[in-house]
Amino acid sequence: MAPITNGRLLFNKVPTGYPVPGKTTVYDATDIIDLENEPLNGGILVKTLVLSVDPYLRGMMRAPESKSYTVCYLLRNDSGSPLILYNFGVGKVIRSENPAFQAGDHVYGILDFAEYSIPKDTSKLEVIIRPEPSLPYSVYVGTAGMPGQTSYYGWKEYAKAKAVRCLILSLKLADGEVVFISTAAGPVGSIVVQLAKQDGLKVIASTGSDEKVKFCKEIGADVAFNYKTTNTADVLAREGPINIYWDNVGGSTLEAAITNTAPGARIIICGFISQYNGEDHRGIKNMKYVLFNQLSINGLHVNAHHDRYKHEFYQLIPKKLASGEFKYTEDIARGLEKGGEAILEVQKGMNTAKKIILVADE
Repeated sequence: MAPITNGRLLFNKVPTGYPVPGKTTVYDATDIIDLENEPLNGGILVKTLVLSVDPYLRGMMRAPESKSYTVCYLLRNDSGSPLILYNFGVGKVIRSENPAFQAGDHVYGILDFAEYSIPKDTSKLEVIIRPEPSLPYSVYVGTAGMPGQTSYYGWKEYAKAKAVRCLILSLKLADGEVVFISTAAGPVGSIVVQLAKQDGLKVIASTGSDEKVKFCKEIGADVAFNYKTTNTADVLAREGPINIYWDNVGGSTLEAAITNTAPGARIIICGFISQYNGEDHRGIKNMKYVLFNQLSINGLHVNAHHDRYKHEFYQLIPKKLASGEFKYTEDIARGLEKGGEAILEVQKGMNTAKKIILVADE
C-alpha cells in the first residue's frame, strides 16, 4: 500500500475569547503516513474513528503560565513540531507491537486529533469490551464514556439524594428533595437528570434552546426552561428551594442557585463554561448563604473517582442506554476538517447534543 495523507487538527494559537477555526486550530493535510511500514517501536498504530468535543478543551488552550487543574496544549511539542490536539476518542488498532493490543481491537482513551496515530502513552488506552454491542462506538465518548462517568461518579459521591415520597391521602409531595441541573441537555447533565429521577427527586433543568428544553422534559425533568429567555432566579424562587445544584456553568447561574438553596444543600461544581472564553469574570457576591444555609460545595474531577466507580458504571450505564431506559442524543460533525468548528460550537452552546467528530467509519 502506498503512503497516504494523514489529516490532523493542530493547535496554532492561544485564543483570546472564543477559539477561532483556522487561527486557534488549523486543519493540516500535509502529513503522509505509510500504514504498512511506519515504525512502531513497540507501540500500536491506531485508526481514529470518533473523537469527543468537550467544554474543558477551551481551558487547555491557554498559555503555559496560566495555571489550571488541566494540562495545557503547547504550541510546539518536544521536537519543535506543531502540537496535534488530543482528547478522548475511539480508534481501531491497525498494527501492534504491544502484547496488550491486537490488530482489530477497538480502543478508548486519549487519542490525537488525527486520522492515524501512534500513541506515545498506551497506558491511557483500554480495549473496549462492549457489554452492549448494539451501542455505537460514538456513545463510548459520550454518555457511556468520560461525560457519563462524570455524571455517575459525581452523583454517587456527592448528591446524597433523598427521594420524594407521596402522602397517600393528600397526594402532595413531602420530604422529597429538589435538584437543579444547569446545561441539563448535554451528555453530563442529561445523565444527571435521569439519575436524579431514578432516585425519586424533583428535577429542575436549564438549557440553552427550546429544542433542548423539549429533550429535558422527555428524559424526565419536572421543570425545564431556556435560560436565555427565562430568568433563572425567578424559576428557582418559584420551584425551589433546591437541595442539590449540579453546576456546569458558574457565574450568575451559580449565584442564583446559592440564593435559592435549602438548609444543608449540596452544590457539585462540575464546570464553569460561562467563564471559559472571557465572557463573565464576576465573583460570587452571595457567599453568605453558604454560612446561613450550611451548604456543602464540592469540586468534581472525574479521574479522582475512577477506581471506585468505573466497574459499577460499565455494569449499569451501557445497559440502560442500550435498552432505552436512559436516553441520549448526539450532534455529529463528519470529518476531522470540521473539528475547529465543532470546538467553537460547543463553547458557544450552538451544539444540539453531545458533540462528536466522526473521523472515519470502520
